[in-house]
Amino acid sequence: MLKFVLFILLLSFVLSGCSTSPTNSNSDKKVILVSAASSLKDVLEEIVVDFQTKHKEIEVKFNFAASGTLKQQIEQGAPVDIFISASVDKFEELKDQSYIEDQIQLVSNELVLITSTNNQNVNQIQEIRNIKGNGFEKISIGTPSIVPAGAYAEQALTNLGIFDDIREKIVYAKDVRQVLTYVETENVQAGFVYKTDAIISEKVKVIGNVDSEYHDPINYPAGLLKDSKYPEESKLFLQYLNSEPVNSIWIKYGFSKN
Repeated sequence: MLKFVLFILLLSFVLSGCSTSPTNSNSDKKVILVSAASSLKDVLEEIVVDFQTKHKEIEVKFNFAASGTLKQQIEQGAPVDIFISASVDKFEELKDQSYIEDQIQLVSNELVLITSTNNQNVNQIQEIRNIKGNGFEKISIGTPSIVPAGAYAEQALTNLGIFDDIREKIVYAKDVRQVLTYVETENVQAGFVYKTDAIISEKVKVIGNVDSEYHDPINYPAGLLKDSKYPEESKLFLQYLNSEPVNSIWIKYGFSKN
């Protein structure tokens, strides 16, 4: 009896080893990695759904972070196929180092000052200069060296002549989404984010718009990495991001098409 049981088990093992398993469709997909500025998270996650419905042979994965952080990762050898930056300068630095081949200009954005919707002590301000007032004890911006939104904010505050006045009030963040979180949780009284970040949150309100004359244009270049594993598939996704059907999604999230 024991020998019979062992025989059955052995036979089952052999048959299972010889049987042909259905091919896992995921194994046939070309997986491309897109490193993109944090401010693009929501819009790209919507855009990619329709793209992958149309191109089932391609899987798109995202790595969201501050543009400066993403640039450093690429320089350190991260296997990236596409880089989408919120900073033209960071993008151009990679291009000058021959990391990037094909490129397109995607969208543009605006810089705004926000506070929590629960904050009854801070109302709409007529000029950004008014943040020197007592209603703003802590103000968050992204770390300028790695976060483009922070660099734009510092540039605007400097050109307005008030950066030194509020320097001690500033709370730095690792990316623009962390600034948004600080304001939402009321850890700071105000923060500088993109208009598109303010739109996605019901916990914040815009209390001031930063005039674009005080900072460099906020543009988002996108490019194919020279060492992309799947250049053709990556180019296809780049073209899709800049195609007419996608324009309405960009606009819905507050971006401007160039």
